Amino acid sequence: MAYSNECRYTKEHEWIKIEGEIGSIGITDFAQHYLGDLLSVELPENGIEVLAGQPFGSVESAKTVSEVCAPMSGTVIGSNDELKKEPGKINQDANQVWMIKVRLTNPGESSGLLSLGEYEEFMKQEAEGH
Repeated sequence: MAYSNECRYTKEHEWIKIEGEIGSIGITDFAQHYLGDLLSVELPENGIEVLAGQPFGSVESAKTVSEVCAPMSGTVIGSNDELKKEPGKINQDANQVWMIKVRLTNPGESSGLLSLGEYEEFMKQEAEGH
């Protein structure tokens, strides 16, 4: 699956697409491939504050339950409720399926995130075991 140059990435394999003061957040194809078929997704309610680097929800697969962390801080303004019924949508197109949308509270936090090129290099190093 293609990664987007419009997104910023974390070393925990989350992505955020920033449009003005709104950020759409999801997990990368690398993450969903590692997890395997997703069985359930836990997401926060609207109005919840999320902090950069802190968990906001989780994804469960047959292998494990994994926390999903916010790449940037903000207030949740939307949760993708379809994922509660159909978590497998993430497996089908992880790089496009958003989990939550947040109104960003500190746009400067994006400077600490990885560009597409940096993320691709990071994945390559992880695959090589460095």
